[in-house]
Amino acid sequence: KKDIRSPSYTVACEDYVHVVEFSPFTSGTPASLLAYGGNQYVVVGTCLFQEEDVEIEGVEFNVLRAFHHELRVDALAWSPESRLDRIPTIRLCTAAADRKLRLLTSDLQDRHEVKVMEGHTSYINHLVFEPTEGKQIASVSDDHTCRVWDLDGNESTVLRLRSPGMSVCWHPEEVFKLMVAEKKGTIRFYDLVTQQAILSLDCGTLISADWCLTNTIKVGAVAGNDWLIWDITRSSYPQEKRPAHIDKARLFKWSRANENLFATTGCPGKISSQLFIHHLGHPQPVMIGSAPVGSGLSWHRTLPLCAVGGDRKLCFWMTEM
Repeated sequence: KKDIRSPSYTVACEDYVHVVEFSPFTSGTPASLLAYGGNQYVVVGTCLFQEEDVEIEGVEFNVLRAFHHELRVDALAWSPESRLDRIPTIRLCTAAADRKLRLLTSDLQDRHEVKVMEGHTSYINHLVFEPTEGKQIASVSDDHTCRVWDLDGNESTVLRLRSPGMSVCWHPEEVFKLMVAEKKGTIRFYDLVTQQAILSLDCGTLISADWCLTNTIKVGAVAGNDWLIWDITRSSYPQEKRPAHIDKARLFKWSRANENLFATTGCPGKISSQLFIHHLGHPQPVMIGSAPVGSGLSWHRTLPLCAVGGDRKLCFWMTEM
């Protein structure tokens, strides 16, 4: 049996962390942008790890700004316009239980704007910015829609789904391609120009899916307590499917540093929740991490390192490649 590892690094926080996201985009400085949120707050900061800078022991986390948020943050996405070089700009979008998106923009000085976007009629499960310019946001909801918004809060597209939308991913270069994963087990790729599905993948039912943005023929998901991987050039059915978590699985995320690395989390158990890091080609997880009641999951942009939120802390696990 594999050893269960406690986090490689932790950062203390003031409150329970419900969501955590590394920016998938460069900040223009050596440090990575990271945001975390919980009950009525969002904190934006920078992270630098000892693997990136020999002067650092473990992790150096600097808070840039804490934002008041009317209610609990349930999902969060970074804009590619967030940068710390030249004129510092922070832009991210949140989803909350009042079925609204909030676009937060700050220059980290005096200017701080919150734009509320209304349209979804049920719980919002996931959202993402268009990755090249950041001028659009896509969100998926229990209301059986995927909506594409401009930054003024206008809906440019509403895609009608057959079941709740669980995950949405945007192609890194082809800005008209969107992946939408539905609870009933269908993952569709849409052309936003024609608003038609160009390809679909199937499994029984799913809770979370992710598109491998370093190699876009790969898609992964968790369903029940299994993880599943598709090669979209081969078949609409998964190529690999394996049980991972004793309880239900919760999230699936591909590494941004290595196209063969991915992580899954289990639903928070009675004592702790488990993070599994998997390597394609290895039948067993290459690492099992355990944290008290973990929430959220995000990979670092360049390191094989993931973050999970916890009770008054952020937990980070480093994987040997």
